[in-house]
Amino acid sequence: MSFKKRLMTGALATLMSAAGLAGAANAATEIQWWHAFTGRLGDLLAKQVEDYNASQSDYVVVATNKGNYSETLNAGIAAFRAGEQPHILQVFEVGTATMMSAKGAIKPVYEVMAESGLPFDPNAYLAAVAGYYTTTDGQMLSLPYNSSTPVLYINKDALKTAGLDPETKPKTWGEVETVLTALKASGSACPLTTAWQSWVHLENLSAYHNVPFATKDNGFAGVDTELAFNSPVQVKHIDTLGRWAKDGLFIYSGRRNEGGARFRSGECALFTESSAGYAGVKAEAQFPFAVVNLPYWDDVAGAPQNTIIGGASLWVMAGHEGEEYKGVADFFNFLSSAEVQADWHQNTGYLPITTAAYELTKSQGFYETSPGTDIAILQMTGKAPTGNSKGLRLGSFDQIRGIIDEELEGVWSGSKSAQEALDAAVERGNQLLRRFEQANR
Repeated sequence: MSFKKRLMTGALATLMSAAGLAGAANAATEIQWWHAFTGRLGDLLAKQVEDYNASQSDYVVVATNKGNYSETLNAGIAAFRAGEQPHILQVFEVGTATMMSAKGAIKPVYEVMAESGLPFDPNAYLAAVAGYYTTTDGQMLSLPYNSSTPVLYINKDALKTAGLDPETKPKTWGEVETVLTALKASGSACPLTTAWQSWVHLENLSAYHNVPFATKDNGFAGVDTELAFNSPVQVKHIDTLGRWAKDGLFIYSGRRNEGGARFRSGECALFTESSAGYAGVKAEAQFPFAVVNLPYWDDVAGAPQNTIIGGASLWVMAGHEGEEYKGVADFFNFLSSAEVQADWHQNTGYLPITTAAYELTKSQGFYETSPGTDIAILQMTGKAPTGNSKGLRLGSFDQIRGIIDEELEGVWSGSKSAQEALDAAVERGNQLLRRFEQANR
């Protein structure tokens, strides 16, 4: 049944219920979905659930916010131990290895879809997105939901004030430094800031330059992986940012997305952030802006390669009944439909998870009316991913990111060199990886 027909059918069902046929609604199978979205993203998620529930009468999805990503993951694990787990759990990408290692706690998506008898084509999903959540032989473990990749946002008015062409789009980090120097000279108090420093400036930096963040294909080939982000490419980049921090060209705003408000207000001129930040910038910025590719170092052979995703996927929890899993499968098909995905992509800045949604968005002319919104997908799909650029699958990675944040802050403050900080982060992170390996042999 088409998306529009499903909505029409759902509308009819709603009218029937209003007429007193509430018994049919009471017979619907309930599907619990725990998620980490609030604010505008939470509203858009709620609209998806509302549309799905209105489109059919067999199932009712109930969405519940459980805090931020870390809190939602912890809530799901605790609920499973208590036998009170939801059917669907939204888990950020760094929790993938943790979910895979949770023996008996999850039911892989490919099994859910196969058992449902509903149509499911894993090849319909963008390889650069779905590959993060699949086995080495292509079996989908969790459903990609909100996936983004880092890009560079530019305040055009700030460039103009600095005497630069407002259409300047620096491709390399060397060109970025030229822009930042001019911005600083013009009086800018914040030429450049960033969100999610580990994700952008180490994890994606490594993939974009086709150098390993960790051994064993960044953990995809085994839990006996070791961190490797203290090699010359990463050290050069962090050393450069440290020098920029000392010279007032780079302003550190915090470990998460504290820099977003500073860019949207016009305080900071350049901003490395998720492609999903587009909607917020478009809604709040009172200045013309551009979205361009993440810069790269042009002295690294083969660069740029491709960036990797952030965001989250939907995991199906074990321990439920067959009819409930059929409802999960039906809901996943709804979320994956071209119409739903195109709408999600265009409203949030997250990547479309299917080729059909991308093609539909193109045919609707969205990329012409919203320049830069296709940068993320082109940046990720321009080259076939390598073992270094497919993504990361590391145990205890949320904690490892905390270590990286702490060590990078030592560079920005001038108390550590880039080499010292990255060496320390690798050593400390490897200790966590060994504990994870021992627990998952």
